Amino acid sequence: MAALVLLPVVACLGLAALAALSGHPAALRYAAILSAGVVLVSGLGLVAVVLGGTTPTAVGGLLRVDALSAFMLTVVGFVGLTATWGGLSARATTGPTDRVYPTLVCLFLGAMSLAVLADNLGVLWVAVEATTITTAFLVGHHRTRRALEAAWKYVVLGSVGVAIAFLGIVLLYAATLASGTPTLSWVVLDQARLPMDPSLVRVAAGLAVLGFATKAGLAPMHSWLPDAHSQAPAPVSGLMSGVLLSVAFYAILRVQAVVDPVIGPGLMRGLLVAAGLLSLAVSAALIVRQRDLKRMLAYSSIEHMGLLALAAAIGGPLALTAALLHVLGHGLAKSSTFVVSGRILAAEGTTTIAGIRSLVARRPGVAIPFVTGMAALLGFPPFSLFFSEVAIVVAGFRAGLGAVMVVAVVLILVLFAGLARHTASMLFSPSPAGDVPASAPPASTAVMSSQPDRSAHGPRLPLVIALGATAVIAFATGPVSSLLAQAAALLGGTR
Repeated sequence: MAALVLLPVVACLGLAALAALSGHPAALRYAAILSAGVVLVSGLGLVAVVLGGTTPTAVGGLLRVDALSAFMLTVVGFVGLTATWGGLSARATTGPTDRVYPTLVCLFLGAMSLAVLADNLGVLWVAVEATTITTAFLVGHHRTRRALEAAWKYVVLGSVGVAIAFLGIVLLYAATLASGTPTLSWVVLDQARLPMDPSLVRVAAGLAVLGFATKAGLAPMHSWLPDAHSQAPAPVSGLMSGVLLSVAFYAILRVQAVVDPVIGPGLMRGLLVAAGLLSLAVSAALIVRQRDLKRMLAYSSIEHMGLLALAAAIGGPLALTAALLHVLGHGLAKSSTFVVSGRILAAEGTTTIAGIRSLVARRPGVAIPFVTGMAALLGFPPFSLFFSEVAIVVAGFRAGLGAVMVVAVVLILVLFAGLARHTASMLFSPSPAGDVPASAPPASTAVMSSQPDRSAHGPRLPLVIALGATAVIAFATGPVSSLLAQAAALLGGTR
């Protein structure tokens, strides 16, 4: 079992080395896809092991897989495969001999895998810091002025966030040291109920949440996110929005499960409610006047992280199960729409909303997956985000947070209206006669004046699988529901 635990991290490192040392175009083109595939297969295998009643470990217990870890590893693999496989066409613009891009993506996937497999807060912090290093170079990959500015902004704010989280971890370790059992193990901290000083734990929890919330893109620590996600290559944007934010939020959930029994739920609930509502308010205020497609999708990610924060604040089996379902649904839908945004850029020559018109009539090949992904993000049934959002609101009312839920629902409706208006304008608004973006490819004029472009501008299958999964996962029973229930219980869903 230890080999299966180590496989995703080792495979990603090995494929990163292959991409860095090999000049073969096939190795460079498919290394990231293979990394994501290995992570997904490992996650599914570990899900089967965990549901069988076994808790595999590796490296002397530093890596441990429970239901939550297995679920998150599967999400990393599934979203990673969607972004890397679906983004093949977008990546083609980086050149067939580019070794940096696939190397960094493999390392990025390996770092996220390590983060969710770690049974030690220190190891998790190292893994999260590794994601900052790899994604900083990926954000600036195009080497334009705006891309480099976004990369530096991300590095500065992300580094501040992880530094604050590190201080929180140090204080939490100091609290365990005073109790006589020094440890940063999740299992020991969560199950042993160590006699830690509540005052010290309270400070540690606040710092850790603030630090990891910066990486999760929660307001008011969100300002790096729109710039970074809009300037990164489309597959990288899909990975960052679809799963990196959720991995950072996973760390917050683990911290919450550890500190709530010591200091009570009041502090974490207050912090998460404030961050959740502020994230919804910021995204609602800014999304209605967005002019760029990728920035619009980035602000949508802030919205969904705000919903996850509210779910964690509510607690209990219904809210936590809905939060995990939301992580999967949002990851697949957001990675798919970011991939399609890269295809729209390749076809239209722009991601400016005003420059993208009448996609349904002119480019049905990209319009269909785009409108499907946006329907999922907007929460239309049967997509899973509809059911997870309804469950979070219902759980909030049951937990006595009715006023908070009313405000959240109003903000969600504002966001719905803004996203729907921008989406409709790109899909259906007619283009002025002869209006072709100045940066559009030469073929654009011919496409506009002749037959509709039915090309998908990339592989269709990964988007079909990802968006199809978001449409059916909410109805899944058996192993899926058992896994979500066990993972929610680990986070205090039965307390």
